[in-house]
Amino acid sequence: MAIEGADVPVREAGPPHRGGRAARWLRERLRRQNRRPPDRGGRTAWRRGRPTAALSLLVAGLLLFPSRVPGALGLGSLVETFLPWLGVPVPPLLALAVLRRSATAVPAALAAAMVWIAAFGPSPPPRAAGPYDLTVVQHNVSDENEDPAATARTLMAADPDLLALEELTEPALAAYEDAFRSRYPHHAVVGTVGLWSRHPLTGTDRADIRPEAVTGDWDRGLRATVRVAPGRDIAVYVAHLPSVRIRPAGGFDTRWRDESARLLGEALAADRSATVILAGDLNGTTRDRGLAPVTSRLDTADEDFAFSWPAALPLARIDQVLARGAAVLDVRTLPGTGSDHLPVLARIGPEAGPPV
Repeated sequence: MAIEGADVPVREAGPPHRGGRAARWLRERLRRQNRRPPDRGGRTAWRRGRPTAALSLLVAGLLLFPSRVPGALGLGSLVETFLPWLGVPVPPLLALAVLRRSATAVPAALAAAMVWIAAFGPSPPPRAAGPYDLTVVQHNVSDENEDPAATARTLMAADPDLLALEELTEPALAAYEDAFRSRYPHHAVVGTVGLWSRHPLTGTDRADIRPEAVTGDWDRGLRATVRVAPGRDIAVYVAHLPSVRIRPAGGFDTRWRDESARLLGEALAADRSATVILAGDLNGTTRDRGLAPVTSRLDTADEDFAFSWPAALPLARIDQVLARGAAVLDVRTLPGTGSDHLPVLARIGPEAGPPV
């Protein structure tokens, strides 16, 4: 009902609300940018920096969808191995986009930065705060190691329950046996790989992971049954997969490594043990598609940045500890030895049950 003569304030109609102060500031900046005259090449803010924007979007795409990279010439494995390092070009791309005052490159570079942070940024504390009952040290000791006794002391300082070593040579083997004898009385060696244990070994077998084309004396896998407690046996594998090679004609050649991983995966699939632990130099990260026959059957802790190779400037973790029927709670590297790999320490705990 209208009342004549009532003094009712009337608000003048204005433009609809279009966001807060930050949104208005951004629109104003874009309007100013659009009013800027073109550069010497006649390019506006929206046209400048398109190559920078394209490179930024390429980085973001590789981070989001590395599995889409073709496997030809090992390109997919190469990208997956060094995936965290795709963050290196992001700051220069962002700086270049800002300097160019590009309305296309700045958002693209920011998108690449956010994708990298989401994938590899700070993570919650490792699960190592929970209970663990086994500590495993994995190390490729190098067949060129000039001081195996010093290497043994470094490894024992971590006080592990199990020691898995690769690239053992006849002269170095005697030094390791002498150094470990008092604290690790149980051990097994097959070819160039070995396992030392505080707990009794009730059985040891050769694990056949030899690629078909490899000839000669080549034994780089073993399986041992470890009695960690009365009535509780676990299967422990030690493996050293073939190295990958960068060849001028063949690119990133992973064929032997991938074939060996397939054979190891078949052995793991056939193993009926309730708990299985694999420690070894797998010559690949857990993201590498070539290791899928293994990583699809065993789990490990997040890789983060505990890189193990090369020791002088670690770029990737290719030394792994994985498990089934148990949980790898955290993985970290140890101080360097005389090897070109850093030792890797993993804590193993009971497998988490389903949520209640």
